[in-house]
Amino acid sequence: MRPRNLHEFIGQKHILGEGKLLRRAIEADRISSLILFGPPGSGKTTLARVIAGVTRAEFETVNAVLAGVKDLREVVARAKERLEGDVVGGAPCRTTLFVDEVHRFNKAQQDALLPHVENGTITFIGATTENPYFEVNKALVSRSRVFELKHLEEDDLRSILEAALADEERGYGKRSVQVDSSAANHIVGLASGDARNVLNALELAVETTPPREDGVVFIDSHVAEESIQQRALLYDKDGDVHYDTISAFIKSLRGSDPDAALFWMAKMIRAGEGPRFVARRMVIFASEDIGMADPMSLVVASTAAQAVEYVGLPECQFNLAQACIHLAVAPKSNSTMGYFEAVRAVEQGASDEVPNHLKDTSRDKKGLGHGKGYRYPHAFRDHWVAQQYLPDAMQGQYFYKPGDLGFERQIKERLESRRPTKRTERP
Repeated sequence: MRPRNLHEFIGQKHILGEGKLLRRAIEADRISSLILFGPPGSGKTTLARVIAGVTRAEFETVNAVLAGVKDLREVVARAKERLEGDVVGGAPCRTTLFVDEVHRFNKAQQDALLPHVENGTITFIGATTENPYFEVNKALVSRSRVFELKHLEEDDLRSILEAALADEERGYGKRSVQVDSSAANHIVGLASGDARNVLNALELAVETTPPREDGVVFIDSHVAEESIQQRALLYDKDGDVHYDTISAFIKSLRGSDPDAALFWMAKMIRAGEGPRFVARRMVIFASEDIGMADPMSLVVASTAAQAVEYVGLPECQFNLAQACIHLAVAPKSNSTMGYFEAVRAVEQGASDEVPNHLKDTSRDKKGLGHGKGYRYPHAFRDHWVAQQYLPDAMQGQYFYKPGDLGFERQIKERLESRRPTKRTERP
């Protein structure tokens, strides 16, 4: 059922809709080097084959896993012959090379290919499930247009299923097959945006279901559930989905949405992400995004991380869920970022001379007067006294800026009463 032309291609309207650049280039046979980037089953290889079907250029295909430098050199040699019109019975002809899983190219393969892409000997089309800006040679990326394909929508998947049922040549159009609407919804819903999952489930359901007395192969929800029992989660611990999902998790926590945070955490754990990783990120979040607005958040996150080590999966999911909810609903503050303002002040050469009254008194008190004039806070009311603690040149500079939420509001009120101009006075 692989589409043979743009008319049969379903989905990806954001790059292949009427009037879109890529569609116009394909129809005009003016394809330049490009990289197709997207999840499995979104149509990358199919689109390359559609291009092969309409282009007047010779189309060659290699797989980055299987092809070596020798294979690429042979492709380049044939491409040069075609350009020079040395092929038997032929006029000069361009060559388009499709490289599947291009992110797996090693340096030697890339070096063998790059000059010939650059000088126009071949037109390069690469397909990858990984972000090409991170996983593909930068020189190849700079000489190619990158088009991102997305998960197919449920309407697209339903159209693919219907096309397979109707097609008399390659599908089940010549057989009496009926798919109940609930069965179709189940197959489409669990396909994870992957056309192959839909077609594989349909084939398994049809080929293993005996026809009724009237000759009709009827696929009901029970058969569909057996054919595709579990949603395939697209998740690569070292790839874009990993980073995008943890980003969504952290941003949901920061946005105080416990439902979204639980959802993204569930996806990570269900897909095989290590609970240590999730717990570690929550420990960081507790100080980075909540901090003094709810100091207990760090205790909760750290305890959950400890529980992960002590309990392990699957039971530690309760601990992770409790921490997740606590962090999501807690008041937020990023005032701990004041530390990095202090770091920048140090890096920019701020005075770091310790005031004399703060210096260690255990060695030089008598000779140099270190510690002289220090006021011991516990000797004063409320265990506090106005006193200089920053270097002379840093007086009046505040790095910690408490917010107005949660426990931090109390801190702010107390600090505001203790940060008068008198602070610049030395004892």
